[in-house]
Amino acid sequence: MIRLAFFLLMLLATPLSAEVVIRHLSGESANDARNEYFLAVLSLALEKTAAQGAWRLEPADDAVPQSQALQLLSNGEDIDVVWSMTSIEREKQNRAIRIPLMKGLMGYRLLIIRGEDQQWFRRLQTIDELRELRAGQGHDWPDAKILRANGLSVEAVTDYENLFTLLQQGRFDYLPRAINEPWEELAARPDMDLVVEKGLLLYYPTAEYFFVNSQNTALAARLEKGLRIAIEDGSFDKLFREHPINANAFGKADLLHRRVIRLDNPLLPQDTPFAERQLWWPGAGR
Repeated sequence: MIRLAFFLLMLLATPLSAEVVIRHLSGESANDARNEYFLAVLSLALEKTAAQGAWRLEPADDAVPQSQALQLLSNGEDIDVVWSMTSIEREKQNRAIRIPLMKGLMGYRLLIIRGEDQQWFRRLQTIDELRELRAGQGHDWPDAKILRANGLSVEAVTDYENLFTLLQQGRFDYLPRAINEPWEELAARPDMDLVVEKGLLLYYPTAEYFFVNSQNTALAARLEKGLRIAIEDGSFDKLFREHPINANAFGKADLLHRRVIRLDNPLLPQDTPFAERQLWWPGAGR
């Protein structure tokens, strides 16, 4: 009886491991569904490392553009993890967990255009013809620099929602989007006469990673461990294929029948892990 009482006292005196709150990137508007897949991957990585402690995800207090979110992350303010396309600059600013969350498919770009321009785009064949047009991009997206480095004209827009409005108004001619993005974006804006262009595919090698503060080695290690466990047991690929946003895109993109315009990516860090082919979609990479 004494031993039982002693054991109960010791149990009560032992502090329970605190729940870790992980603050993540917030959507930039009510119609912004871009985060849903990445939140599912983040949850999967944390679930695979549940033995390391309880966790809870919370959106950051403010919905801010990528560059501002990465700066807050670097400063250790208001946010613990950001998912973003990589660049040399971004990997210097924060710690990248170098596992491509979209298996390299972030570099495969479909074009959102005005519905009335569909027939005209069908005749477009080369990058020189594309250079005669103007793309819209977020002002702080690495994509804008990549397009400009390849001689393409870019209209930089500060507000995500305005990208669609300005395209509709004719400020620019096309909006390149990763293959899992345009269908949800158009479904959220049914009143706009915007469509996915049917024949072209832009491609440049890149990767979308989780980024954490450079000093947050514990979270970095946990996320990398969780992602690698998920890759090994097949749950990462299952989520990648079956998440509604991705599955919808794979069914509609018709990648094999598109004309590919390949672009160089001068922002790509040398440490991009192309040698680990299991991390990439077949054909993605250099």
